[in-house]
Amino acid sequence: MTTKENNTTPSKASLRGVGRLSIAIQGIAGSFHESAARLFFPNEEVNIIPCSSFKEVFKTVKESPETIAVVAIENTIAGSLLPNYDLIRASGLSIVGEHKLRIKHCICALPGQNLKDLKEVYSHPIALMQCTDFLEANPQLKAITYEDTASSARMIAEKKLMGAAAICSAFAAQMYGLEVLQDGIETNKRNFTRFLVLASAEQAEKLRNGKVLNKSSLVFSVAHSAGALSKVLSIFTFYDINLTKIQSLPIIGREWEYQFYVDLQYDDHKRYLQSLEAIRPLTKDLVSLGDYAEGEQTI
Repeated sequence: MTTKENNTTPSKASLRGVGRLSIAIQGIAGSFHESAARLFFPNEEVNIIPCSSFKEVFKTVKESPETIAVVAIENTIAGSLLPNYDLIRASGLSIVGEHKLRIKHCICALPGQNLKDLKEVYSHPIALMQCTDFLEANPQLKAITYEDTASSARMIAEKKLMGAAAICSAFAAQMYGLEVLQDGIETNKRNFTRFLVLASAEQAEKLRNGKVLNKSSLVFSVAHSAGALSKVLSIFTFYDINLTKIQSLPIIGREWEYQFYVDLQYDDHKRYLQSLEAIRPLTKDLVSLGDYAEGEQTI
């Protein structure tokens, strides 16, 4: 896994020379989703399509198959975004990549102010919780929950609110013309979110071209009998496949039965394909969600 610095400045060079990439994200411009999208495509001009929900992201790509989706799937503190697993499976889109982004918060305000001038701070409730040490050290700040981090910055800029600040990324602060008063105010410095990049079948083939595929995601169910799942996992071990994540979700309408979403890592893609054939008789509703290269981690 490669680690690199967080630099979300878009490049003007296009990898394929086909113009700008359209990327649907949940949230508005300046969100962490946009940062992840730009970091995954560092040499592309991208057109960000903001969506109000994850459902809208998948609807956008369905209506415009040339559009790519970037979707958060798990966080090192909050855990998995469970509804997104079902959205990915139902969409028919293919995972073509991933990016692991450190969630780094700053406090920002309209220029010409400092911390002692501020009385209120706006942000998403989770972001506020992630900055409890900073807020406790600055008791003069009244924490107010808002839609999300980037929206908080945009609202302060549009309303020209003096004495008010936003907790968001430095990227969002720059985008909306706010001044960063203090960066890295999050309590836990090992807070990362993993984002998946998804595309239609035609787009997926182009995006995988030339990449070394060493990671895959699957979903399947097994018979409701003793050792059924263990037998599947033993086959992966035999083929030198590393299980990096397993997530179970209930199957609606089938009491006490579960679907298993697994992420697998390997050195030999052909052996991985052989392992799929080996587990097929032991599974039900086996679906490959995509083969891709292990993602970079941005610090």
